[in-house]
Amino acid sequence: MTFIQSLLHQSPEIALFLALAGGYWIGKFQFGKFQLGGVAGSLLVAVLISQIGVTIDNGVKAVLFALFIYAVGFESGPQFFRSLGRQSIREIIMAAVLAITGLVTVVVLARLFGLDKGLAAGIAAGGLTQSAIIGTAGAAIGKLGLAAEEAQRLQANVAIGYAVTYIFGSFGAIIVCVNILEWFMGRSIRDDAIKAEAEMLAGASVYGIGEQPALPMLVGRLFSVDKAAGRTILELEGQGPAATISIERVKRGGKLIGNDPGLKLETGDIVLVVGRRDAVVSAAPMLGSELQSSEGMDVIVVTRDVVISSRDFVGHTVADIREKTSRELKHGIFVIEVKRGGQKLALAKDTLIAAGDVVTLYGTTDDVARVANRVGTTIVPSDKTDFVYHGLGLVFGLLVGLIVVRLGSIPLTLGSGGGALLSGLFFGWLRTRNMAVGNMPTGASTLLRDLGLAGFVAVVGLQSGQQAVTTIAEHGLSIFLIGVVVTIFPLLVTMAVGRYLLRYDNAAIFAGALSGSRSANPAFGEILDKAGNSVPTVPFAITYALANVFLTLLGPLVVAFA
Repeated sequence: MTFIQSLLHQSPEIALFLALAGGYWIGKFQFGKFQLGGVAGSLLVAVLISQIGVTIDNGVKAVLFALFIYAVGFESGPQFFRSLGRQSIREIIMAAVLAITGLVTVVVLARLFGLDKGLAAGIAAGGLTQSAIIGTAGAAIGKLGLAAEEAQRLQANVAIGYAVTYIFGSFGAIIVCVNILEWFMGRSIRDDAIKAEAEMLAGASVYGIGEQPALPMLVGRLFSVDKAAGRTILELEGQGPAATISIERVKRGGKLIGNDPGLKLETGDIVLVVGRRDAVVSAAPMLGSELQSSEGMDVIVVTRDVVISSRDFVGHTVADIREKTSRELKHGIFVIEVKRGGQKLALAKDTLIAAGDVVTLYGTTDDVARVANRVGTTIVPSDKTDFVYHGLGLVFGLLVGLIVVRLGSIPLTLGSGGGALLSGLFFGWLRTRNMAVGNMPTGASTLLRDLGLAGFVAVVGLQSGQQAVTTIAEHGLSIFLIGVVVTIFPLLVTMAVGRYLLRYDNAAIFAGALSGSRSANPAFGEILDKAGNSVPTVPFAITYALANVFLTLLGPLVVAFA
């Protein structure tokens, strides 16, 4: 044991990664429908390891959490800002209900069990996992006019109550927001997240890594010309808005020849036709027999996203663009979709194209490059992260987190977590205005989220686990059990209000709002893992921001009423 203590003292990062590895291993086990998950597992293993005695710098915890919450905000920025308004009233009520219920629960239990003001405030801070309560409660105790020794005793009790209840405050929120909520709703977070994402994508399919449709929308097929002999390429491709196929290559007598629009096809010519599947299938009978292959007839096609900025397109309707765009410009180009702020637009005739809309083009490299130069700026696919953009984003967020606004004697601040979240949301939205900067590949974002949150939770367990177990041994289980009630009861009440009064009917969105109402970051991380997409993020971001204010105010209120 001495050897292990010495090892972890020399290299405490070993304890951190051991907690992550062990936590995710334990988190894979399933007991009926209950599964602990990697985040809760990391917390549990970290508490066990902490009994050996491990010292982890607070800066590690702050960095990991800032990375996690910034990445979450960045992914959801565009959707978050679109969601603000009257439609956010449910989230505001959720955050208020949980804060009020938490206050009442703490005050009632403190009076029932004869807890002093310090222990009551500490239990509120730990059971509701709002560390800022320690500061606001301590400041409030200092202004009660008590003797110095008594004030110090009560302030020390704040830390004791916090240490005993914080671990379950994190763990219990995961159980309620993930496992109990799914049982309560009768649906899984994953299923409802997929359903909500499908609605937001307006029916567009989203494929995972290694997945592709068996019936692709755009296809290429080879034909040996028979019935189409004597007709020009222009006639076959169609003119104006009706053009839905493109003849990309023509072979005659074993040699490739140009595909000039006026070229008349002859019997036996081999043509490569590219276009939408239904159009190619419809054109097949008038072309001739289909071939499996022919040497030199294949072409490489690409898909590129282009930010629309040209005056030829901005401010024009879809119908106007189709009518006025020349055949030469449109040749070989197919529009897969147009997005605005990450949301797919319905391309009706009267849909108005705006600056900053992103169009996804499909065609050969040359064709796409030709059109992209006329339309706007191409978003070049890259696996590189724009560290200039995101480094400044994190700096901005952390600076915002340092701002303190005083409400009377109560200091209110977003803290590093709230500042990083706000910055992530803003910089995520800002990138939609200029997609040429701020790249963050999905894999990079996922790593930041998963490692950031699980690492943060593991550090909390390593720092607080030993003190929590020691304090429970000294003071008995009563403080711990009171903390369990403070953790669980407000969440259950808020869950009932959300379901029956506020009419939340999507488990993924509901889980995000509920975890944000308690600023329960570990629970939110587990929810994201369950959902498999960012659907829970927007309601979480709204309630989380409010909870940081509402729950911080509980410190002096508990001191006043307990």
